[in-house]
Amino acid sequence: MELLPAEDVTPSCARPVRRAIMLQGWHDLASIHWRYDPAVVQALLPDGFRVDTFDGSAWVGVLPFQMDRVRFPRLPAFGPLSTFPETNVRTYLTDPAGRRAVWFCSLDITRLITALVARASYRLPYCWATMTIEGSAAATGRPVVPGAVVSYRSRRRWPAADASTDISVRVGEAIAPADASDLDHFLSARWALGTTFGRRLMWADVEHPPWPLHRAELLRGDETLVTAAGLPAPEGDPYVLWSPGVDVRIAVPRRVRT
Repeated sequence: MELLPAEDVTPSCARPVRRAIMLQGWHDLASIHWRYDPAVVQALLPDGFRVDTFDGSAWVGVLPFQMDRVRFPRLPAFGPLSTFPETNVRTYLTDPAGRRAVWFCSLDITRLITALVARASYRLPYCWATMTIEGSAAATGRPVVPGAVVSYRSRRRWPAADASTDISVRVGEAIAPADASDLDHFLSARWALGTTFGRRLMWADVEHPPWPLHRAELLRGDETLVTAAGLPAPEGDPYVLWSPGVDVRIAVPRRVRT
């Protein structure tokens, strides 16, 4: 199998989604990442996907946020089933054609039915959990104020009650687009997700505006989601960002040609 060099990281979506199968909002998002040995992260990926690196390291993130108004195009949202907190553990990959994407190690949400449907349709490792967000700007309609503290707590319930989070971040100043670093783009400008269907590699393009990013400070970072995903516990100081969020269009998953 030939693996091509990774495509460039682009702050704006390089492959617009013409026909979305799912619409949703990702709001009040904290982004907490640590460096990892690429070989350690590669062991989690299926053959054909390779870990994407920055500055010689793989990066693994814990990202809690508010999922908002999940719905199909031209249909209304599903009421309470459409808005809920989520916490995902993710890393980054490239496919044989060099396209960049997100790889989800786990996705914890508070809706059991939604978790089951997402597992069956997108073959993503959704889990059922209890979760709360305090200090949310998106939920209250308040403007984002630097210095605000947002707290995220979760406890997994299914398939195994083996992971939890207790995270608080202090929101900092907004990052002007011209001041965003290469690492900021590497971690946020991801326009696809990779998954599998049996032994087949699958790919779904994702479209949204560029992330409005803020610097952030991690005040409390207790979590066991990363080790539950099969990785060593994070070490060193994390790289922390926060965003009020974006609205997202997701395409139908398609098989990756190998």
